[in-house]
Amino acid sequence: MCRHKFTLFLTAITLASVPGLLNAQEPSLGKDLTATIVLHGMPCDKVVEAKRNSDSDYTASCHDGNRYHVYVDASGHVVVKKL
Repeated sequence: MCRHKFTLFLTAITLASVPGLLNAQEPSLGKDLTATIVLHGMPCDKVVEAKRNSDSDYTASCHDGNRYHVYVDASGHVVVKKL
């Protein structure tokens, strides 16, 4: 896996796991999720809504209407699945 993709996703996970920081840094989380999705070769012009499902697990909605499940699997790989 590309080290850059993993770093971007870990940044998003870190921001979401700190209480109160998600609201203050929400634009950054959206940018990190957008970059993660695009780096996986999927279309997303901009993440406009992100729901944290659990640790390392998000549902992201893009401005262009695409929706994705972004998570880290048991082997530590970042996975992006179109919903």
